[in-house]
Amino acid sequence: MALHQFLLDAWDFLPLLLQGAIVTIEITVLSFMLSSLLGLGLALLRLSPVRPLSAGATTLVNIIRGLPIIVQLFYIYFVLPDLGIHLTAFQAGVIGMAIAYSPYQAENFRSGIEAVERGQHEAAEALGMRSALTLRRVILPQAFRIALPPYGNTLVMMLKDSSLVSTISTAEMTRQGQLIASSTFQNMTVYTLVALLYLLMSLPLIYMLRRLELRFDTRKRA
Repeated sequence: MALHQFLLDAWDFLPLLLQGAIVTIEITVLSFMLSSLLGLGLALLRLSPVRPLSAGATTLVNIIRGLPIIVQLFYIYFVLPDLGIHLTAFQAGVIGMAIAYSPYQAENFRSGIEAVERGQHEAAEALGMRSALTLRRVILPQAFRIALPPYGNTLVMMLKDSSLVSTISTAEMTRQGQLIASSTFQNMTVYTLVALLYLLMSLPLIYMLRRLELRFDTRKRA
């Protein structure tokens, strides 16, 4: 009987939760792409031979890593309007998640770039490639393969941590669950469904990333 009631409630709640799931995916994808760009920029600055650039990037990475994600979201959504910068909850969520994860992306890229053998740089220079071309055609493709495992893990973590944007009223899945639970008092049903939906999004992603890692690893050995 309890299972029957759960299924009936789930049928009622799922449409709203699925709407939130779409927003969750949008936030995850957009913030992941933006954090990748920011992280790559920070990684290149940290590897710069110009000491002020390297030191500045390192300091920025440490500052961002030292701040809780939720505090960064609050600052972007609630404080920036006082400075004349007004963002929607969705925009603040994407930007906040991207900034919060950019240091981790930077470390992924930096470790990958540093792991590329020095001989690759020298071979490219011997062929007359300029530094920018060497980076784009030789170094980054190899660095990406090396950094793929932590890079993929970052995507999974961002999917789960996207629930934090519910704190600034973004209508993603966790926020929708909170609204449903507060109006129906069906806490166990609602949050069980939310947990299951996160698993349904996370587990296939983990599997695909694992397959991709194995594919690159096979090519490397070949």
